[in-house]
Amino acid sequence: MTATDFVIVNALGQLDNPNTPAALAAAAQLNPAGGELSVDARAIAEAHASGLTAVNITLGYTMGDLPPYEHTLEEIAVWDGILDAHPDDLLKVRTAADIRRAHRERRIGVIYGFQNAVAVGEDTALVDSRVAGFAAAGVRVVQLTYNQANHLGDGSMATANRGLTPFGRRVVDALNDHRLMVDLSHSGENTCLDAARYSRQPVSVNHTGCRALADLPRNKTDEELRLVAERGGFVGIYFMPFLDPGGHATAADVVDHIVHAVDVCGEDAVGIGTDGGTTAVDDLVTYRAALAEHVAARRAAGVGAAGERADTYPFVVDLRGVDQFRDLARLLEKRGFSSDRIEKILGRNFLDYADRVWAA
Repeated sequence: MTATDFVIVNALGQLDNPNTPAALAAAAQLNPAGGELSVDARAIAEAHASGLTAVNITLGYTMGDLPPYEHTLEEIAVWDGILDAHPDDLLKVRTAADIRRAHRERRIGVIYGFQNAVAVGEDTALVDSRVAGFAAAGVRVVQLTYNQANHLGDGSMATANRGLTPFGRRVVDALNDHRLMVDLSHSGENTCLDAARYSRQPVSVNHTGCRALADLPRNKTDEELRLVAERGGFVGIYFMPFLDPGGHATAADVVDHIVHAVDVCGEDAVGIGTDGGTTAVDDLVTYRAALAEHVAARRAAGVGAAGERADTYPFVVDLRGVDQFRDLARLLEKRGFSSDRIEKILGRNFLDYADRVWAA
């Protein structure tokens, strides 16, 4: 069995063509809307060619001055429209069975996820109804915080490093009740540890690195990684600059972080959440100019992370495009990983985690 025969699940990624004029313009913005993405024929064809089975995409409010709840509803509608326009290629994922169906039918499963939970609002009385509404609309992953603090807890760049707040516990309760994944990516250390201990369902860190290898706030400590795994959760390793203290991560760094995560968490809890797509940027020079604007805007808004710079791409240059999963499989094989363990890393572990959380 080859890598492209496996169920391949990107626990946090993208499904768009970053090379269109609209996409390049959006790349310079602080918080581009879903309607500005280019989910075109190339993006879909290259997702298929990569062997991708399913991807957790980010929709809704993440940062900026947009009204969180209203903007999130608009984004859900945008993505519903994208899926409706491509029924032969795309499938909304509500259950783990839908991921298996996408693999069987050679479609791309699209998992709706948030990277900030502030769309639930600040009224405790509305938390359950709003989470229920998001669940009914197909949202399946809710990240509690982005880099900054919110009223649920602290993000990775919040220096106070508070734990989960009482309101945050109320949100976790509602997410558990409605069987949505509690994603602790971007969270501060104490918020992550508190939420992992408090949640009645296993939690995830869908896109991160290992702080033991690269001491940057966006990466998770061994204590965080171990606790998530011990409670039946999932850890996805990203293809991001934070895997290297200097910001220029390579494919070898991705492998090193996967190996370390497996050593800490065990081989049944680790996968990938690349934070990128399967269509590569063609013109890196033009893209870098847009990236410089984006990084500056994030820094000015206080939502950037340590390790982000205009000269560091938000992807791993030698592990991108349609061959990224096959290349990763070959690199893991060279490190002594068996075919069975590689299959787990590429998607089966996420699928098993989805079975545990999304089951009725």
